[in-house]
Amino acid sequence: MSQERAGSGGRVQRPRARVPHSPAVYRRRRLVVGVLAVLVLVLLLGFSGLVWPGFLHAQEPEPVPTVTVTAPVPTPAVKSMQRPDGETAFQEALPSAVLQFALTDMVKTDAAEESDATEGWKATYTDGGDLRVRVTATQWSSAEEATTSAEALTKAAGKAAKSGDVKVGDDVVGRYALTREDAGERTMIWRNGTAVLQADGPAEVIEEFYRAFPL
Repeated sequence: MSQERAGSGGRVQRPRARVPHSPAVYRRRRLVVGVLAVLVLVLLLGFSGLVWPGFLHAQEPEPVPTVTVTAPVPTPAVKSMQRPDGETAFQEALPSAVLQFALTDMVKTDAAEESDATEGWKATYTDGGDLRVRVTATQWSSAEEATTSAEALTKAAGKAAKSGDVKVGDDVVGRYALTREDAGERTMIWRNGTAVLQADGPAEVIEEFYRAFPL
């Protein structure tokens, strides 16, 4: 049943029927709302850029530098021997300590009498415990003679497990050779100019000992 209302002047007014909106109307409304939302977002970004400039120009964080932790160089736990007065320049070049090893004994060799070497020394380095390295150092009058001596020592020690150049800076001053392990020990032989050195000691430390040896 339809409802009727009396209007002013006694006229009867009928309710207006609702006209349904077409899908195009809804699409236009959504488009208007979307455009307004985009405008609001742009205004907010612009305002943020003015108030906080870094917001629009944020830089990527710089990479954290890699930190390399180097273990401290070991030092001897025992005192080295008292060095005698009047040492030769070659004798003084033999260090009192190498890593955890301290010089505990040094005696002159018979190198000068047995060969053409001008000088020779046998030095013993210990860590205060069971580790011991014995170094034989000879000085020659020329690099050629030193080379011959080093090659003879290397041949006598047997086939080398490792060998290479001895360098001082960028200059090659000789060669080194490391023997294979034998009964827990190894021998390192090297030439530095006119000096020839041979170090015998525990296999696990002899290579580091050589690298730290200043001569």
